[in-house]
Amino acid sequence: MISTAAVKIINILPDRFASYICKTVVDRYLKKYANIYIDGSENLKGIRTPTIFICNHLSNSDGLVLEKALKAIDPTFVAGVKLSDNAVTSIGMNVVKTTKIKPDTVDKEGLRKIINLVKQGESILIFPEGTRSRVGSLIEAKKGTILIARMTEAPIVPIGLYGTEKLLPINKEGDMSAENFNHADVHINIGKQFELPEAAADQNKKDYEDLAIKYAMNKIAELLPENYRGVYGDGSC
Repeated sequence: MISTAAVKIINILPDRFASYICKTVVDRYLKKYANIYIDGSENLKGIRTPTIFICNHLSNSDGLVLEKALKAIDPTFVAGVKLSDNAVTSIGMNVVKTTKIKPDTVDKEGLRKIINLVKQGESILIFPEGTRSRVGSLIEAKKGTILIARMTEAPIVPIGLYGTEKLLPINKEGDMSAENFNHADVHINIGKQFELPEAAADQNKKDYEDLAIKYAMNKIAELLPENYRGVYGDGSC
């Protein structure tokens, strides 16, 4: 990966130049290391927008490859604030459009910005698990996606992604700046747009959110090989 010293220099450049350099660097790395296969592109034709894209999360390279697959729609990616604080991962923040949120907190301001973006017509992409899976398969998702979908009434497009955990593996010590690209086949499987089921008249909020997030995550699981489905492997709702 590009050296930390070089990244620090890039990050003090004017936004326009920093973005150009970062995109050039990322394109070079993806062209060299990633064989990207996209299935389901036809499911993007004629979809209702704005829409909420949801995808499983395996690597810091996920947003970089998804940006290529979704270039025609150009969604804003929901990203954890700590990615901006890291010298190397900040490269990705200069490549894709992002809105920041504080993970593992009730970030009302961050959620409000996301909801307003969608209401203003901007499609977004969320990783509902809230973090990269350290086990290489789906882990339990957070429920913020359900709140955003209900508040905006936006439909959802599921995406199953795999191979990025080999392209840019998670560093075992948690040092994101020490992660390096490797040659890998990356598969992006885009599903059909859907809407969340209606809540039953006698259903309380927690029960509905539990049902709805499982429903949405099962849509992702259906797009993944069985060994990537993790806690959503049985397809139950």
